[in-house]
Amino acid sequence: MVSDIRSGPPARPDDDRFTILVADDDRGNREAIRDVLAGRGFVPLLAGSGEEAVEIVQVELVHLVLIDMHMPRMTGLEALDIVRQMRDLLPAILMTADATKDLLRRAFLAQVYSVIPKPVNAHIVLHTMGRALTQAYGPGDKPAA
Repeated sequence: MVSDIRSGPPARPDDDRFTILVADDDRGNREAIRDVLAGRGFVPLLAGSGEEAVEIVQVELVHLVLIDMHMPRMTGLEALDIVRQMRDLLPAILMTADATKDLLRRAFLAQVYSVIPKPVNAHIVLHTMGRALTQAYGPGDKPAA
């Protein structure tokens, strides 16, 4: 589960919000992250599998993907490989409880912005996302459609 925090980045105005795709087969984790993101002014979209994440990216404007590594049928990195065929510069953060050297190497090769440990900490998620969004879209800029 996501730990609660009382402070974080200010919410973006309604007309200037980032859409974050949260893909995790653990419903409780997905919903906890959704609540943290929504409370900070982000627009969260939820996927329960890698396949669902790919489908969402096909039809929705997504600014960042926060994806679990270990999901049934398709891993987070496999899903990102497909997503990147559609949106090659889409920033992604990988979540895992098993950050081996091999996984970190594979994530680096897949150009994942960061790998964060599970169970996730809301402060780490928000901080890492803020850095990734700033790198991808610039400070204070609304991402282009």
